[in-house]
Amino acid sequence: MKIVGIRFKPAGKVYDFDIGAFVLTIGNHVIVETEQGLGFGTVAVAPVPCDQLPNKPLKRVIRLANEKDYQQKEKNAKIEKNAQAFCLKCLKELDLKMNLFSVESSFDTSKLTFYFTAEGRIDFRQLVKVLVKELSVRIEMRQVGIRNQAKMCGGLGRCGREICCSLFMDKFWPVSIRMAKDQSLSLNPTKISGQCGRLMCCLTYEHGIYQEIPCRNKSIREDPPEISDIERIPEEEYYEKIIFNNNSTDNETHKEIGIDLNMKKYQGAE
Repeated sequence: MKIVGIRFKPAGKVYDFDIGAFVLTIGNHVIVETEQGLGFGTVAVAPVPCDQLPNKPLKRVIRLANEKDYQQKEKNAKIEKNAQAFCLKCLKELDLKMNLFSVESSFDTSKLTFYFTAEGRIDFRQLVKVLVKELSVRIEMRQVGIRNQAKMCGGLGRCGREICCSLFMDKFWPVSIRMAKDQSLSLNPTKISGQCGRLMCCLTYEHGIYQEIPCRNKSIREDPPEISDIERIPEEEYYEKIIFNNNSTDNETHKEIGIDLNMKKYQGAE
């Protein structure tokens, strides 16, 4: 038995599936069996043999994606766009304080999931009735946190690159202001907050190293020696000539510089 890792969203969670007799490589698009029906996924982890049987039976890879599957995916994208526009219109009419930012359709278009953020609990029963009547599919309203919204929507971080949660992170790790203090970073919220308004996830990347450094907040030498304690170096040892070549091909010139390390004087001649 071979197991392959399938991902349904960019930087989303990887799920294990029974590969069957298929030969798959990373990046292949496949149709798999899920609890919600058929799903369109991408191979994220190469197939590996599994000697031990899993605790529960794994879902199967049905087939490699074909042209009809790609057309169905494009059709689903149009359905999601129209459903989101209609839902936004309903939110204004019903005066619901919800921030709808994404709509996802199941592969067979039998279910639509609406993702939103809100400050508190929202009574959206009337909204669901209107959506079911208009769209004639199963409706699921899912309230998520602000960090999940940033992950799903994507964007650019302060570093100029795509935000980490949208690029490669499959889960969120706890981040605290203490991590910024340990790394001697600015505690200004505008400088250590990400697109979601929370502390940046990258604060956790190097925090472990700073914890391992024993004297990270102490100077290397608290009592510098007096100048008189420094041993003088003989003149013939500290004076040297350094030849600089400007790499010119026609009129090649050289420059000699004498460096007096004790007196800190520089003498140059061309």
